[in-house]
Amino acid sequence: MCSLLIACVVLYIRMFKRKNRKTRSPQDERAPLNGWAKQGMKLTFRAEVMPGREPDERTFTVARVLENGRVELAGLVGQHSMTEFEHVP
Repeated sequence: MCSLLIACVVLYIRMFKRKNRKTRSPQDERAPLNGWAKQGMKLTFRAEVMPGREPDERTFTVARVLENGRVELAGLVGQHSMTEFEHVP
């Protein structure tokens, strides 16, 4: 009897979590990314990403901001996300 009660509680919790997940829209999850970087802005990679380099060697200018929140940098190949850079005030 006790194991049946536990199984029911676990099932209820899973259903509740699934329901909450559906109420959030994908735009809510992307909201913090909007406007975190702008074209021409200087961004500095975190020291963990480029160890052994001084901050001025890790600083690049944003060439283009993509719709998915990533950026392309002048003089560097590839797309980069907000988590790769030091805090942007």
